[in-house]
Amino acid sequence: MGLRSRFLIVVIGCLLLVSCADEEIKKRDAQVFRYNEHANITTLDPAFAKDLRTIWATNQLFNGLVQLDDELKIKPDIAHSWTISDDAKTYEFNLKNNIKFHKHSLFGKDSTRNVIASDFEYSFNRLIDPNVASPGKWVLEYVERFEAKNDSTFVINLKQPFPPFLSLLSMKYCSVLPKEAVDYFGDTFRANPIGTGPFQFKLWVENTKLVFRKNTTYHEKDKNGYKLPYLEAVAITFLPDKQSEFLQFIQGNIDFMSSIDASYKDDLLTTDGKLTDSYKDKINMVTGPYLNTEYLGVYMDADEKEVHSKKIRQALNYGFDREKMILYLRNGIGTPAINGFIPKGLPSFNNMKGYTYQPEKARELVKSYIEETGNLKPSVTIGTNSQYLDLCEYIQRELEKTGLKVNIDVMPPSTLRQVKVNGQLSIFRGSWVADYPDAENYLFIFHSKNFSPNGPNYTHYSSKEYDALFEKSIQIIDNEKRHVLYRKMDSLVMESAAVIPLYYDEVVRFSQKNVSGLGINPVNLLSIKMVKKE
Repeated sequence: MGLRSRFLIVVIGCLLLVSCADEEIKKRDAQVFRYNEHANITTLDPAFAKDLRTIWATNQLFNGLVQLDDELKIKPDIAHSWTISDDAKTYEFNLKNNIKFHKHSLFGKDSTRNVIASDFEYSFNRLIDPNVASPGKWVLEYVERFEAKNDSTFVINLKQPFPPFLSLLSMKYCSVLPKEAVDYFGDTFRANPIGTGPFQFKLWVENTKLVFRKNTTYHEKDKNGYKLPYLEAVAITFLPDKQSEFLQFIQGNIDFMSSIDASYKDDLLTTDGKLTDSYKDKINMVTGPYLNTEYLGVYMDADEKEVHSKKIRQALNYGFDREKMILYLRNGIGTPAINGFIPKGLPSFNNMKGYTYQPEKARELVKSYIEETGNLKPSVTIGTNSQYLDLCEYIQRELEKTGLKVNIDVMPPSTLRQVKVNGQLSIFRGSWVADYPDAENYLFIFHSKNFSPNGPNYTHYSSKEYDALFEKSIQIIDNEKRHVLYRKMDSLVMESAAVIPLYYDEVVRFSQKNVSGLGINPVNLLSIKMVKKE
């Protein structure tokens, strides 16, 4: 055999090795789900899972007594069943006996142990411990006491009936933690999480990359009996720029992207909210209702005397076209909020005839206000951040056609939150995203006991009739009867025009063509345990 022949054999062999290596890399890569979190994650401790980015991450690592499915129905998680007493104040949960914590040397020679009821007792006590200062302690405000009856039974007693309570328990705040790990890691448990979820913590280079690996002892199976999760790993990057995130997604370097941004929305979507021709055959897009109401809130105790007038507040509601606003400024993503404050996606959604676009009526209301008060140049000021400036400028242009001058005060999000809480804005741009899937979550913010700065009633709306209905509703167990009262309360708020609902948001998810099982739900919870990559 000549030198040339031997050389060719070596070259071909090397090429085959490289090819095999490339195939192996592709195979491994196909088992990793990759997404970017442009807003940085600061903790992996579920007691501090107060924002969506932290909820998404901790949802892969931890479990609670119950969980929500994509239709927002309560399903078993670590509890396989439960009973509720006739007075709806005692909940008794029966735990599965095969739930194991993630493997770690802290658990001794077996490297893990089963979850027992006292672990929930510990985790709930930690949640309400003032030294921990969890922002989620409010979840247990209706709870009088809780205890581990035995290793497999956990009992919770409420101070009074509270129908949405099971929904509250599905929140990541109520996850189960091992005392050994929290005691050992102390304050650094935030970066050394140990839970029971479908994935377990592997690596965190803060501001750069976060990696979870498959939990091989995870308890859930699919409908065919196959163990979950399907994937080997989850990799999260932290590119802060949404345009860069979009480019990474289009190049196939990440598998999933949520929501849209002004920097690329016109490139990605048509004006009616469909994928443009450039992308419709390359990526998948799904949308669904999101339990998020975007609105303008009116501070009823403001110094700006115009907002004390119901006529001006109603003119604000009638004076702009929400459908046109969604079409041209949101590329069709969202539903015009013409029905009430409770968003679409909840069974108690109020199908009332609310504030539609009636410019002539708005002009008449402003004219009537001028004649009554002698204030020839009425004006209002809207406080917002830069992200929503285009919406506020559109409303400004439309309302000035009615004879009402609108000023816009743009400020950083942190400043906006502060001045809103302290009642320093007559009108503010706000969002209300549901913490749990019950309309009580939207209605309690108008209860007079929740006036800011001590509560989330930033409008200082007050009504004795509303308060009485609210206090009655949260003690009614029958869902339909409770929903009737919810709709009545929603109508009272809208009749007062204390808020100007803009739109009910939508969950928008983009994924690569080889991704399946991602799902979509109205609380925009990211669940990766059912995801497959081809």
